[in-house]
Amino acid sequence: MNVQTFCLDNSSPSITRPDFLQDPQKSLVILFGSPSFLKSPDRVQKVCHTFSGIPVIGCSTSGEVFGSEIKDDCLVGGILQFEWTTVHTSTVAIPDPSQSFQVGQQLAKDLLRPDLRGVLVLSDGLQINGSELIHGMNAVLPKSVVITGGLAGDGDRFKQTWVIQNNTPIGGVVTAVGFYGDHIRLGHGSKGGWDYLGPERRVTRSDGNVLYELDGKPALELYKEYLGERASGLPATALLFPLALKQDGPGEDYLVRTILAVDETRQSMTFAGNIPQDSLVQLMRGNFDRLITGASEAALLTQTHNPENTLVIAITCVGRRLVLGERAEEEIEATLEAFPSGTQQIGFYSYGELSPYAHGPCELHNQTMTLTTISES
Repeated sequence: MNVQTFCLDNSSPSITRPDFLQDPQKSLVILFGSPSFLKSPDRVQKVCHTFSGIPVIGCSTSGEVFGSEIKDDCLVGGILQFEWTTVHTSTVAIPDPSQSFQVGQQLAKDLLRPDLRGVLVLSDGLQINGSELIHGMNAVLPKSVVITGGLAGDGDRFKQTWVIQNNTPIGGVVTAVGFYGDHIRLGHGSKGGWDYLGPERRVTRSDGNVLYELDGKPALELYKEYLGERASGLPATALLFPLALKQDGPGEDYLVRTILAVDETRQSMTFAGNIPQDSLVQLMRGNFDRLITGASEAALLTQTHNPENTLVIAITCVGRRLVLGERAEEEIEATLEAFPSGTQQIGFYSYGELSPYAHGPCELHNQTMTLTTISES
């Protein structure tokens, strides 16, 4: 397998198609870029034209990851030429967030073949219920198929995101690439690093990913009590105080949920994923050192089979970037340092991360560092 990464900005506006790209069925280009490309798509389209005939997937970001650096208003990419593995892409429109489960099912059906071993998913970050999207895919795909990916970002604006369809960035779609054959190796790891804040609370009224009441009180009202003067900046300031959703069963696993929108009239909050009624939740806040340690732990969970020909895709939440501020690059450096020398890394800051825990089915996470390694052996 051959891997090449690149970063395009004003000083380096173009990329040359490498000679190692020989077989379109065994080739893939992955792009992550600025939300502004939705209105000015020329740069994305130019890159796609350079790789004419090769599958190209990608999405918008809340910051691009290139090696150990965080970029803005750039286009970062990874070029893959497999030796044995074949790939196939599928893109499905999202008619309405309530149809997220069906969208996931359709995407999985489009990709399903006996030799499917893994799927990388990139979705619109605002017009989707990420939990239902993944539940739909899990309902169709065998448990042996690894699913990872993320929800596109738009900084702290929550206005528009894009995904590449037919070589053009557009909103309201989900895309995925399937990896086929016995030589593909997909590693994955996901860790948080947040501290709990305040008591556990019971979800007493919710509907899918919309939370109405906690302990019988209006959820938004209660949440604002914790945010204090920062409440005026909702939903962006909610990225600093995510919600931990406790999992059933033994252990301390939890899912982290981030607010996408608030409704003052209904005193409700819309999250990137489901908040089941009668579940236990707890507010969280950032701890600089623990967030960076969490990024390192995610890397340690992720297997690397051939470091000189491995691509790491780092998908981390915009909330982590806001909390870490000037120290944000430390978590990007920490992940790359945990891998063997020669490993190449690209990625993006997202509105949601898709990954299993160490084992088990894929889940939607928020506020985590989620890593996927792609290699062959």
